[in-house]
Amino acid sequence: MNGKFPSRFVCSAGALLLLTALAKMISAFGGAQVLSVRDPILKLPFREVFMLVGSLELVVASICFFGRRLDFQIKTVAWLATLFVMYRIGLFMVDYHMPCTCLGSMTDMLHIPFKSSALAIEIILAYLLVGSYALLLRLWRQSSAGTGSVAPAQSPR
Repeated sequence: MNGKFPSRFVCSAGALLLLTALAKMISAFGGAQVLSVRDPILKLPFREVFMLVGSLELVVASICFFGRRLDFQIKTVAWLATLFVMYRIGLFMVDYHMPCTCLGSMTDMLHIPFKSSALAIEIILAYLLVGSYALLLRLWRQSSAGTGSVAPAQSPR
């Protein structure tokens, strides 16, 4: 795949996932009451959900930063973004309308208004989803046109 956008997208996706993972993991060790409430989809306390999802985000961020195959990196971001969308659809289907605690209590610690953090999470999710699927479509078109395989990931430096 030619151009710098794919590798820059993968690096930026990794950075965003690293930030959201750290926010979740730090929040999981906090004392907020919401951490003991059970998630309506996974049926686990939010503390455990934060640790689980934060760990998953760290794994995908590591693949973004250290992976050698650009196609695998993009597919991994697309997979995770799809899981997040499916989770949100699940929340809608069970008629769950409580505020999204996606960043945990970090927003409170940093004095970030709830609406701003919720919007930021939605923008990040849209970026990851649209960016990864657009690049997957580009990969598919290139492979079906017979232009060859995907080049290894290149450092943005």
